[in-house]
Amino acid sequence: MAKILVTDPIHEDGLKALREFAEVEVARGLTPADLLGKIEGYDVLVVRSETKVTKDVIDAGKQLKIIARAGVGLDNIDVKAAEKRGIKLLNSPEAPTIAVAELVLGHMLSFVRNIPRADSSMKVGRWEKSQLMGTELRGKTLGIVGTGKIGQAVGYRAKAFLMDLLLYDIIKNQEFAERTGARYVDLNTLFQESDFVTIHVPLIPETKHMIGKRELELMKPTAVLINTSRGGIVDET
Repeated sequence: MAKILVTDPIHEDGLKALREFAEVEVARGLTPADLLGKIEGYDVLVVRSETKVTKDVIDAGKQLKIIARAGVGLDNIDVKAAEKRGIKLLNSPEAPTIAVAELVLGHMLSFVRNIPRADSSMKVGRWEKSQLMGTELRGKTLGIVGTGKIGQAVGYRAKAFLMDLLLYDIIKNQEFAERTGARYVDLNTLFQESDFVTIHVPLIPETKHMIGKRELELMKPTAVLINTSRGGIVDET
């Protein structure tokens, strides 16, 4: 029977499914040294974001056949070291699609309707109706950087609010663009013309700090940047 080591929080339903065909051990909160000392003898390692699967960990896992990440992306795993060993890498890119798309819409609605500010002022006994006058998403332009599954899910929902869409991606999905009446543009145009920009790309060397001072200066003074992907894509300084 295969031996699986789970080092990050996984829902009990997922653990139950794994236990139907494998011996599963859950060991959360391991230090890097703890993981190095423990990984030998396991066939599968399951992680989320907390565990860093370094080359040293991969080398120490002499029986490893699979490294699985319960989430999007593999940026906390040394992919090259795993591939060199012939270890199969798995992730679950579709799992958070709806949750992230709805979160993006939630951020936009919270901003245009001043919901967080209104909530805070009400809780201290103030009624600031005139100061918190909002606006509408209808007619605003949303720039979507990355039109994979999450970017598309955001786009379809934004169209329900009658927003205009601008798209940027290396690989263009023309069917999605046609269905939503969107258009692909270069990154400069997207930043210049958008009222909101939402980012949905993986963190890889090519995308690290892809949005920095130059891109931010292209944006309208009133524009809003939403990053629900990886922090390193934006040069936060």
